[in-house]
Amino acid sequence: MSFPLSLPANAPLVSLTRPKEALWVLELHNGQDARLNVELIDGGIKPALDAVEKDWRAQWRTQKTDKTKGKGALIVVGKRDQDKFFSNGLDLERALANPNFFIHTLHPLFVRLLSFPIPVIAAINGHCFAGGFMLSLACDYRVMTDGLKRNAWISMNEIHFGAPWPHAFAAILRAKVGDPHVHRRVALEGQRFTPQEALEAKLIDRIASGGTTADVLAAAEKLADEVAPLAKSGAWGLIKEDLYYDALKESLKRPQPPSVKSADDLAKARL
Repeated sequence: MSFPLSLPANAPLVSLTRPKEALWVLELHNGQDARLNVELIDGGIKPALDAVEKDWRAQWRTQKTDKTKGKGALIVVGKRDQDKFFSNGLDLERALANPNFFIHTLHPLFVRLLSFPIPVIAAINGHCFAGGFMLSLACDYRVMTDGLKRNAWISMNEIHFGAPWPHAFAAILRAKVGDPHVHRRVALEGQRFTPQEALEAKLIDRIASGGTTADVLAAAEKLADEVAPLAKSGAWGLIKEDLYYDALKESLKRPQPPSVKSADDLAKARL
């Protein structure tokens, strides 16, 4: 397979590179803030993940003759020419207007990442909000900018504008973060976590000093070098399917989130 790849071909929203044999880098560039929509996910991210897996498996199958093969890791990063956003979340108005968005687009993306066969690292090079936060949690590791040159926050801000969560969101949060007090801060209080606060809450794994996307990518690549050998056995994704079984199951249930109005109508009828 030839790299770099730009997807979709007619109007690229992601770029996929392979800077070294066991590393792939997926850059999101749907505008400056990488809003998650059908075009980005179905036309860019999903086929890019397929390309990475196909390329990695082709190497992994050669282990019988070359024991150095089979390592692999993927980094997902926001647009490289800015240090402000990893992803600003869903293109919410369009997502809610599309009855197929959650069941056919967003949740299958989470399922893909939660069971991806090699380590996936979110290189959080700026703000990471709402659906973008969930995208990062669906990855295996998170490396975030230090936010010293430019503010950077992680936040699930739906509580502040009255948007209930799809089942998958809470299931992924529970799968990746064990502390119910952190769950409350994330989900019910909509806290904006600074990088240091996110590290202390175990929402991220490492902070990259320097404040630029290049610094975040360098730190993510260092982590990728450490964990890429874990893919050699071929069991990484299979173990994740058991580890995150509940989150995977919930990602396939009640795909369209309820609305505040429908909940109020039901309560009115009941009371």
